[in-house]
Amino acid sequence: MRRLSSSSSGQGVPLLAAFASLAAAASLAAQQTPESATALSREVKDVFARAAKAVVKIEATDQHGELSGTGFFVDPTGTLYTAYSVGGEAENVTVEFKGKKYPARQLLADLRSGIAMLKVDLASPALPIGNSDQLEIATPVVAIGYPLDLAETPSFGMIAGFDRKCFGGYFPTKHLRVNLPPQRGEGGAPLLNLKGEVVGILLYTFENNSCYALPIEAAEKIRSDFVRFGEPRHGWIGANVAEAAAPVEGSRAVTKDIMKETPAAESGMKSGDVVLQIGRTSVHEPEDILDASFFLTAGDVVPITVMRGNEKITFNVQAEIHPATRRVPRLPDGSELPASASLSGRAIPLNLQSSPDRTP
Repeated sequence: MRRLSSSSSGQGVPLLAAFASLAAAASLAAQQTPESATALSREVKDVFARAAKAVVKIEATDQHGELSGTGFFVDPTGTLYTAYSVGGEAENVTVEFKGKKYPARQLLADLRSGIAMLKVDLASPALPIGNSDQLEIATPVVAIGYPLDLAETPSFGMIAGFDRKCFGGYFPTKHLRVNLPPQRGEGGAPLLNLKGEVVGILLYTFENNSCYALPIEAAEKIRSDFVRFGEPRHGWIGANVAEAAAPVEGSRAVTKDIMKETPAAESGMKSGDVVLQIGRTSVHEPEDILDASFFLTAGDVVPITVMRGNEKITFNVQAEIHPATRRVPRLPDGSELPASASLSGRAIPLNLQSSPDRTP
């Protein structure tokens, strides 16, 4: 697996991926009646016609040379999303919009989520934000990006899964696995439903004809933090969660340790409490803590509902800054990352944890 992030000069067109895409499209078309195929094609063309106006090509440089990617506007003042590997550590960033190039400055770069936000000083169209929680397996989706040195290009596919882990590593929150053929230069592209609403941001390739996208709600959490605080504020309460022998009220997530002098300890939570809900996230398994923890914002008071024996209790806990945001970055082999090293997509292929963080 690798980041979709960028295209470097001198790379050829991935013909095998293109042929595989054509074969998949032909197979899908063979299963449809001419009428349904025409209707679906019309919907995809309509989404592309409406949304492409807000999708831009991003060019920049880093320590490896030139790179390019995709971004899209999310407000009328020139604010845009892209992948961290496109806009996170790059310099001399420009955005191509309506045939002209404009300098862009970085608003934030968040390695944990894998996204960056840039700003261009111009009036811009904006893509509407959708709801990725409404997606299901086989929901059709459209991505719009700038592959290689080509013009904006639509790709059609479907949702293949909702994953918290891949190859034994864990994402910081659930990711969308999408069956569509991504190419270099499409990192940061919007993933759209057939209403033309953004439901995700393309971040990583998976083999040849699939990719992973960050759900748009996760990106919007980071943008909300930026609007409020000027930076991401990943939250933490300090309770270790393990798997219970049997479910209680539909949950197998039981608190194993409550760390001293943490928000969880100060709120009155105890070891043995079965966690039912953290903020807006219902908890059924210990891995649900990944999503719950990601959406915590340091400084906010979050309601946490637990079962203690036969009693259901709700604690109001004020989250602190997540310890991971204070740690020294490390390379995949465990060694510390030098302060001068780049954290681009080529330096760290995928921001996966070796084990699930069951400590919200």
